[in-house]
Amino acid sequence: MTDIQTRSGAENWRIAIAVAKFNPTITGMLLEGARQALAAAGVGDDHIKVHDVPGAWELPLASQYLASSGNYDAVIAIGAVVRGETAHFEFISAECSRGLQQVALDTGIPVAFGVLTPESRSQALERADPKRKNKGREVALAALDMIALRSEACP
Repeated sequence: MTDIQTRSGAENWRIAIAVAKFNPTITGMLLEGARQALAAAGVGDDHIKVHDVPGAWELPLASQYLASSGNYDAVIAIGAVVRGETAHFEFISAECSRGLQQVALDTGIPVAFGVLTPESRSQALERADPKRKNKGREVALAALDMIALRSEACP
């Protein structure tokens, strides 16, 4: 894992994190990785607000509330939809991703996609673990990159 560089201006950036309560072990690890990355980049803990939502299905609407509020420079959506024996996985994962992208496009506020869609719980745990693949870290860095791009493109 490479070191995270402090971002110029990051101490003033305001980040909302919407976290699905479904699959809490996995989403908790993703949240931990995201928080670690944000702190390492210079975002103050007092500029990060975590909001719990029931599950991945609710992430787009929660993200819309947060992005539309004018209180945040970016929203990070964290969830985990693990494939099961029914088509439920396809419906939830597809609509969640579509909805989150639509929120970003409609509001102009970056919405970082931190929703895992693995085939199994073991794959989810591997991708969520802050000491291993650390997808929470990756999604936080994507949010910071998009804030920086937005600041540059839309001064």
